[in-house]
Amino acid sequence: MRKRTRARECALQVLYQIDVTSDLPQDSLEAYWAENDEPQEIREFASKIVCGTQEKKDDIDKIISKYAENWTLQRMAVVDRNILRLAAYELLYCPDTPPKVCINEAVELAKKFADPDSGKFVNGILDGIHKETKKDAK
Repeated sequence: MRKRTRARECALQVLYQIDVTSDLPQDSLEAYWAENDEPQEIREFASKIVCGTQEKKDDIDKIISKYAENWTLQRMAVVDRNILRLAAYELLYCPDTPPKVCINEAVELAKKFADPDSGKFVNGILDGIHKETKKDAK
């Protein structure tokens, strides 16, 4: 498994924990790393995603809500919601990651950790976000 793919999986697990427990990101990261031995490169990228996603969560949630027709964030499965958050963070705030990679990695996370239909759901929302950001950049 590629390092960034593994880092995204770690970030998803930490974001899930934060969402469920309302713990602080740093506390959740410390607890996760205490239980999961990962190389420093994976820890750094996962931590960047977790902290960045939490820092920009209000903005990210507004954008996700705009594209999640007939769905509120509270109604979404916790896994889906956090996959969308971390992928939206990468799409919007990590210009070094190509949009196609962000979306594909999110769909793969959904296939692995969520419902069978979650991949389509995640893809549709992220595609909408990407198209708008691409349009706004012109």
